[in-house]
Amino acid sequence: MADDDLHDFERTDFTHHGKSRTVYRLGTGPAVIVIAEVPGITPKVLAFARRVASIGCTAVLPHLFGTPGRDGDPAAVGKVRAGAYLASTLIPLCVSREFVVLATGKTSPVVTWLRALAVDEHEKCGGPGVGAIGMCFTGGYALAMATDERLLAPVLSQPSMPIGVTRSRRRSIDISRADLDAVKNRCVSQGLQVLGVRFKGDRLSPGERFAFLREELGEAFVGVELDAAAANPAAAMSPHSVLTEHLVDEPGEPTLAALDQVLELFRSRLLLG
Repeated sequence: MADDDLHDFERTDFTHHGKSRTVYRLGTGPAVIVIAEVPGITPKVLAFARRVASIGCTAVLPHLFGTPGRDGDPAAVGKVRAGAYLASTLIPLCVSREFVVLATGKTSPVVTWLRALAVDEHEKCGGPGVGAIGMCFTGGYALAMATDERLLAPVLSQPSMPIGVTRSRRRSIDISRADLDAVKNRCVSQGLQVLGVRFKGDRLSPGERFAFLREELGEAFVGVELDAAAANPAAAMSPHSVLTEHLVDEPGEPTLAALDQVLELFRSRLLLG
């Protein structure tokens, strides 16, 4: 895909506790916070956001890292340029105090800013509440945001933090114990449902992580795990990004069914509730 100029998105800024970031918005209706995967707001992340807007929600994309609209696909820009772009994004993330990479039992500090953004977007957009989806590096953020009762539809797409170099890290996710307990309480008392999607065999988003979430959240966690063979074979990396890089946008394809399930969660919790 070519770079995306985001011509159809409104560009605004949101500031919380002195931290200001650019936010891209598209659509009308209840807000869904779309938190991009590494290397950032790529054309395929934007394609997903347009799908969210098409069902009657407002897609809200905070710019946390990378260059918005830039295509980092090696098939499109070459392996050298793609690798350089990935490194230029990852290195600052790994040293930033706002993002948890290795630590277990800890919520990334940037989630505080994202929760504030969700509150602001709920006030702007109305509706019963807000949805959120985190992807890969940001996969656990939607779970941590769900401590706020306005977050009604959290989705974890191939959550990859903390990096699963040990069993304890694979059997965890980047959220503090207190925040996880708050989410568990909402699942019991309010019927909150948490949806997760991943490919089987994906080492970046290990199966032990979904097993951990099932143990913690019980039936409130719906884990969709697809066979690796369902991934788009044209993608440069091994099966990982269910809703973007490895999506096969054709009827009957498991990845499209997973996308439809995500959109249905947003529709049922934010538009039909």
